[in-house]
Amino acid sequence: MIIELTLLFLLIVAIIAGYFILRTAGRLIINTILGLILLVVSNFVFNLGIAYSIPVILICALGGIPGAILVILLHVLGIAF
Repeated sequence: MIIELTLLFLLIVAIIAGYFILRTAGRLIINTILGLILLVVSNFVFNLGIAYSIPVILICALGGIPGAILVILLHVLGIAF
């Protein structure tokens, strides 16, 4: 009886933890996509000439929208990757 209750408790905890992990991962994925879209659109609209190098893509992918803004600001200030 104790083993079954323990396994049930662990299953409930795993389901709750999985829910929070997937919810957070979903937000990170959306932020990453929006950051990359912001970089591409601003590069196209304002003709910034930002090269899509691996560091630029990683900063936008990991930082999302703030990462894209950081890359744009650094490019405007003359600091290129």
